[in-house]
Amino acid sequence: MHIRDLTQFLAELSENNNRAWFVMNKPRYDILRAEFLELVTQLIADISKFDPIMAGCNPKKALFRINRDMRFSHDKSPYKTHFSASLTASGLKKPSSGGGPAYYFHIDADGQLLIAGGEYMPPSDRLRAIRQRVIEDAAGFSKVIRNKTIKDNYGGLQEEGKLTRPPKGFDADSPHLEYIKLKNFIVWKESSLKKKIPADIGKEVLAGFKDAYPLVSWLRQVPLIIAE
Repeated sequence: MHIRDLTQFLAELSENNNRAWFVMNKPRYDILRAEFLELVTQLIADISKFDPIMAGCNPKKALFRINRDMRFSHDKSPYKTHFSASLTASGLKKPSSGGGPAYYFHIDADGQLLIAGGEYMPPSDRLRAIRQRVIEDAAGFSKVIRNKTIKDNYGGLQEEGKLTRPPKGFDADSPHLEYIKLKNFIVWKESSLKKKIPADIGKEVLAGFKDAYPLVSWLRQVPLIIAE
């Protein structure tokens, strides 16, 4: 896709985040979104080679809308200033849905690429289930956190929002206690898209997803509880 055109559009949108500007520039947006959809479609096909369960992922459902949910936000800007996608086997991409682990990436107005894999801010029931699985499969979880590919390329699991004390219902002598304190079970990394060849971006995202696969695969052992 045309990364320079995308980042230029997003940069202009960040300076003119209003409906009038967006409506006038909708044709640009439509072209860029179509290109982004093509990228996601190809990524799903490529991911399926090492993670076959992802073959059924719907690329259109994987894309996030550019409209922001302003209901509970002080920021009333109507549009996001990044293009993003969350690829899951369950087909659910919102963290609040508890839809299981995902491969996620976005490109923002500053030309930054974020690549991630795992679960970000899962709902309380899902988080408790993951923490319990850490205890039940301590050996398997050890393999994940010691995985050389994850450590070399991501540096380990993110600790954003980590608790200072054991969560309710978990003992201080629980195995992997420092990980049980986590609110996210995810890895991510950022890089600049400046001076990169557009054709290489898909390869970089795919490589990042492949590196995160051991964590994604382990998280799938935790049964999903999806409300009807």
